[in-house]
Amino acid sequence: MNTKKLGFGIMRLPLTDPSDTTKIDYEAFCQMADRFISQGFSYFDTATPYHGKEFSELAFRECVAKRFPRNDYTITDKLSFSLLQEGDSLEDFFTGQLARCGVEFFDYYLLHAMNRNYLEMAERMGAFEFVARKKAEGKIRHIGFSFHDSAEVLEGILEKHPEMEYVQLQINYADWEDPEVQSRNCYEVCVKHKKPVIVMEPVKGGLLANLPEYAENLLRKANPGMSAASWAVRYAASLENVVMVLSGMSSEAQMEDNISYMKELKPLTESEQETLTQALAAIRAKKSVACTNCRYCVDGCPKQIPIPDYFKLLNGVSQFGDARFPAAKESYDRQAEKSGRASHCIQCGQCETQCPQHLPVIRHLQEAAKMFER
Repeated sequence: MNTKKLGFGIMRLPLTDPSDTTKIDYEAFCQMADRFISQGFSYFDTATPYHGKEFSELAFRECVAKRFPRNDYTITDKLSFSLLQEGDSLEDFFTGQLARCGVEFFDYYLLHAMNRNYLEMAERMGAFEFVARKKAEGKIRHIGFSFHDSAEVLEGILEKHPEMEYVQLQINYADWEDPEVQSRNCYEVCVKHKKPVIVMEPVKGGLLANLPEYAENLLRKANPGMSAASWAVRYAASLENVVMVLSGMSSEAQMEDNISYMKELKPLTESEQETLTQALAAIRAKKSVACTNCRYCVDGCPKQIPIPDYFKLLNGVSQFGDARFPAAKESYDRQAEKSGRASHCIQCGQCETQCPQHLPVIRHLQEAAKMFER
């Protein structure tokens, strides 16, 4: 793999129409690709669902594959189970991807967004055997998977499928110790199995690039010349078992910032690690609801409201401000389709009786309804 650890994630490209993710600005992307490759970087990451199904792959073909010699770039694509149904032809899906990307082989090919459910689907569809066969045919150079689940599930995959060469994980300093994301635990499973890690979401969907002022001031005081995003990307890149860090760059300014510190990467010092710890502590101190996610409140809720999940969304907005709201609102709407809405609370008080933290659960649910159902 390229010794430079910055990879170009082709999922947040500049647009000619900000309201339509399929309207990619090809001229801007071409300029960014030119700059990226001219500075010695080569790793591009795409997937069929990105930019509204197939448009990311097509943009890569037009702006990279058609304009550069094949040995100037590496390209990763993914077998996306969200777009597949059992009985679909993996061969047809894969062949279509090669055509859209304008290449004869993929340098890296990953089973996409693996979790417990997609693992079962992959096994039934013979996906592991399929990618191994394509590797033997020379259509794939390296195989692996991206992952969104517990360390326990990851352990099971790597024990059963040691042929997987790489694992792509969500790693950033905010999620490193998060009990739900389990970044640290998953990373340590990969180290145990000697599987190199590719990092996605190093800036947590942009949140760590747009920190609240009180947290950003701590970073600026320690190093006035470094952006908030640079701290997050360097944190991930400093991990010994990480071989690539993806950045979903959407502007030349973001690219120039990334290049400025990733061309000659300097891992975080102990002092910088401590500064990040302080910044994260300041962010976490802004939690509006002291929920520990024990979920005792959920068991007795007659409306089946996923109370801790809504409280986590409230805390995200409290900690990161307005920058967090769109993603939190989208997550709330998805949850509410499957479960009770915060406004469905009938104020029976069962949740407050069960809560070990003695939280005013009903009041916080009213706050969630006011914020996310407006």
